[in-house]
Order: sequence, then C-alpha cells, then structure tokens
Amino acid sequence: MTGQEAVELIHEQAWVGQKPGLSRTRELMQRLGNPHKQLKYVHITGTNGKGSTAAMTASILSKAGLKVGLYTSPHLWTFRERFRVNGQMMSDEDLGRIGARVVEAGNLMEDPATEFELMTAIGMVYFQEQKCDLVVLEVGLGGRLDSTNVIPAPEVAVITNIGLEHTEVLGDTKALIAREKAGIIKQGCNALLYHQSREVEEVVEQVCREVDASLHFTAPETLEVLSSNQEGQTFLYRGNGPYHIGLLGDYQMCNACTAIDIVQLLRQRGWKISDEALMSGLDRAVWPARMELVRRNPDVFLDGGHNPQCMEALAESLAKLYPEKKIWFLTGVLADKDFCDMFKHIIPLARGFVTITPDSPRAMTAQDLAKYLESLGLDATPCETITEGMETVLRLAKADDVVCVCGSLYMIGEVRHLLGLC
Repeated sequence: MTGQEAVELIHEQAWVGQKPGLSRTRELMQRLGNPHKQLKYVHITGTNGKGSTAAMTASILSKAGLKVGLYTSPHLWTFRERFRVNGQMMSDEDLGRIGARVVEAGNLMEDPATEFELMTAIGMVYFQEQKCDLVVLEVGLGGRLDSTNVIPAPEVAVITNIGLEHTEVLGDTKALIAREKAGIIKQGCNALLYHQSREVEEVVEQVCREVDASLHFTAPETLEVLSSNQEGQTFLYRGNGPYHIGLLGDYQMCNACTAIDIVQLLRQRGWKISDEALMSGLDRAVWPARMELVRRNPDVFLDGGHNPQCMEALAESLAKLYPEKKIWFLTGVLADKDFCDMFKHIIPLARGFVTITPDSPRAMTAQDLAKYLESLGLDATPCETITEGMETVLRLAKADDVVCVCGSLYMIGEVRHLLGLC
C-alpha cells in the first residue's frame, strides 16, 4: 500500500455518528501492541499557540541530542507533515506500511475507529519504531477525550492560552473548556499552564489537586523585548537570555517562553538539555503559516489563524511591523466561523481585500465574503481560485506594499505550494 492509498482509507473513517471517548483508541492501540506505552511525552493542548510551542520544544530537544517525535495537526500540504522525527517528515513508504497495519487493526473493531484515532495510532507506531526518546504530542481537540490522551502520564502536560472554541463540544465558557483541556494532566506529571485569567487558573489548580500533579505557571510579565523586526525577535525571559527566534509576532515570544519553561521542567526530571541547545533550538525553530514572511518586495505574510483571538494577534503584530502602511489581504473563511469578529481586527489595517473560497465543504464562497466586506464600505475582489487570488493580489500590490494571506488553514497549504515552499 502506498502512503496516498493509506490516507484515502483513513479519510473514509468520518467522525459522524460516533461518540467522543477513548475506548476505541485504547482498543486500537491494544491490537497494535500498545506502542504508546513504550514512549515518553510532552503533551500540549490549548486554544492558541500549541502548535508553535510544540515546534519550538521539539527543535530544542533535537538540538540537545535527543531523538524527538513531533505529532501535530492539521497538515498544510501533505499528510506526512503530521509525523516528524528530528524535523524530518515520515516517508511515504513508512506511511503506506504503517497505515495498512493500522487500518487493518481498525477494521477488526466492532466500533470502528475514527479518522483522527487512526492518525494518532499511526503516529504512535511510527515513533515507537523510530525509538524516540521523547514525543512532543499536540492535542487534536480539547484534551480529556482526545485520542492522544490514551498516553500514560507525560513528563510535562502543557496548557497554552485558552479562548472560546468548539463550544458545542467543549463548553461555552473558558472554565468549562479549561476543565476539558486539563484532562491531559495525570498523576505524577509536571503541569505547565500559560499564565492567564483566574477563571482558567482556578480550574487547572483544582484538577492538579485532584490528580496529585505539580502545577507551574509561565511568567509572561518577565518577558523583555530587545528587538523585533522582519528578521526575527530577541528577548529576555525570567532575567535570562538573550533568546532569539526567527518566528514573527509578539505571541511567538510568549510561546517561546512556554517552551523555555517546558525545558526547565524536563531538566528537573533529569533530562540533559544545555543552554546552548535551548538557544539554538529556539533560533532554528520553524512553524509555517504563522505570521510567516515568505517573500519581500512586496512583503508577503502567510498566517493560518482562524479564530478571533488569532486575528487580533495577527493585526497587532502587523501594525507594529508596519505602523505607517495599509495592507492588502488575500482571505477566505469557513462559514461556521465567527468571521464578523475575526475581520473586525484586520479591517482597520486594510487597503483592500481579495477573497477566495477555501477548499472545504464548510467554506464561505468568495462572492459572499466579498459582498459582506463591501457592505462595510470596503474594496473586495472575489476570485474563482486560490491561484487567481494570488495573481490578483500580487498585481494590485506595489513593491513597497504588504500582503497578508489569512483567514483559514485550508487555503494556506495551496498558497505555500504555489510559492514553491512545499
């Protein structure tokens, strides 16, 4: 079986009609020999920042000489992006071989495994085969009932910033969502919470008391920015540094602080991670489509943020980098997103919009999005394809202009491919 054939079989296993829970994943793992029980983890959940934090953490650990698995979702262009060892994607051959084994095991189950459960199983088998020292594991949805939560107690359980998301599944308050995400905290692990509202912190504190886990907080108030421009960002944290990251956006420095604290907790548990590895790993970390500067003259940014909090952070970062400029936006959204709240953050920065339809059955059409923006008195040009959209916005932009592609991850992968980045 090829990797693509495996992917097609996995995509057939939709979530529709199946109840949330870990029973299917546990049965699937048992049929595969319980590979997840032979690994150690940094488990990361949250609303915003978990992917970037995971990427920076994995980069640091790799620089420390460890063999590090990284499991993230969704992918931007190829399914194999979800499974990496020391920065390298899983091969098509391994995906086909392991995918066939996992699908076969899933077919034996009376209650069939879902798409994401099969994906998680592929990752566990792959990381176990690769004999990873540590796996940096990003939660798919929520935490308590997410299929990644079949793992034993991680070395560190991490909760990044929490906002309102997937409220129909997780709850309609930050406290309810925090309770679901805190479900990854298990007895004996160190828990790290990004310092945020007391509403969230009180919930996580209670969970840690219930399971006898040690809780630690980040200290973003100690972050001291030394420089921030198109070339990267340099800062001090907890009086230490200077640290440098190539990732742009103020929020990436906050994510880097979380990664630094993860390293400190791992050190407390006996992992050997030098200051040199910490600094080098942060500096070399890559996380595409998050305030990603992909070309100059005009400056073109790609950002996959797809909720109001992400768009607010994007707008703040663009305003700081280009305080005197208006920006061209190439954008598309899913119709079930809170797009009104999303766009209110970037509209004050906009010179004009080019709209496209993301590749998703849930997408708002380019024409409907353009009509909405025009109803607010804005210039908006709908395009039939992402290719046409890129050509249009680059034709409109002058060499000294700024272009930002944003609104949905479903379009970012194709844009990166069009630009020769993947």
